[in-house]
Amino acid sequence: MVRAPAVLSPRRAAALVALLVALAAWDAYAERLPAVPDGWDVALVAAFVFPATLLVAWLLLPLAGERHLLGVALVTGALAAFLDLAGADGLFNVAKVVAFCLFGFWFVQMLEALTWVVLVAAVIPLVDVASVYRGPTRVVVEEQPGLFERIAVAFAVPGEDGAARLGPPDVIFFALFLAAAARYGLRVGATWLGMAGALSATLLLTYALDLNGLPALPAISLGFVVPNFDLLWRSLRAEGRGARRAPP
Repeated sequence: MVRAPAVLSPRRAAALVALLVALAAWDAYAERLPAVPDGWDVALVAAFVFPATLLVAWLLLPLAGERHLLGVALVTGALAAFLDLAGADGLFNVAKVVAFCLFGFWFVQMLEALTWVVLVAAVIPLVDVASVYRGPTRVVVEEQPGLFERIAVAFAVPGEDGAARLGPPDVIFFALFLAAAARYGLRVGATWLGMAGALSATLLLTYALDLNGLPALPAISLGFVVPNFDLLWRSLRAEGRGARRAPP
C-alpha cells in the first residue's frame, strides 16, 4: 500500500494543534486572570490575540486546494455545535475558527477568475457597512445579542467575562482572500499581515472613538488589495486584453 502524502506537513500540523490548544486555554481561563485597564485589554487583543487567532488560517492554508472542503467545514461546524452543548467554550471557539476558515477556502474555489475575487473585495465592504448600520447585523447585535455571541468568534480579555468579537463573515472572508492570494500567485505573507493589521487597527479605532463596533470587512478588503495592488492591476489588464483578443 502506498500512503498519500500528508496535506499538512508534520511541523505545520504540530504548530496548528499547539496553537488551537493555546487559544482554547486562553479563551477558557482568561477571565480568571487579574483585570487590567480597558486600554491594555484592547492593546492585548489587537497585538496578540487577534493575530494568534488569525494565524489559524495561515496554518490551514495548504488545505485550500483540497476537494470536499464544504463537507469538512460542515462536519467541523457540527463538532463546534456539540462542543457548545457540552459547555466546552474554549474548544467551541476554536472549532468555529477552523470551520469558518475551511468554508472560506471552499468559497474561493467557486471563484474561477481573479476578477471575481476583486469584485468580491469591492462589493463586500459596502454590504457590510449597510448590514452593520441598517441591516441584519444591526438587528442581531441589538435585538439578539446572545445569538451573535454564540456564532461570533470571541477574543477573550483578562479578568473579564466580556470579549471582542468577529462575526462569521469576517473570518470567512479573511480566509477566502488569503486562499485567493495563494491560488493566484499574489503576496501571501503580505496579504495576511495586511488583513490582520487592518483588523487590529479597526479594533483600536473603535476604542479610540468610543464606538460599540465598526464594520470589519472594509479593513479585510483593504488588507487584501493594498499589498497586491500592482499584481491585481496587471492581472486584470491582462485578462481584459485576453478578452478583447478572443475570437467572437
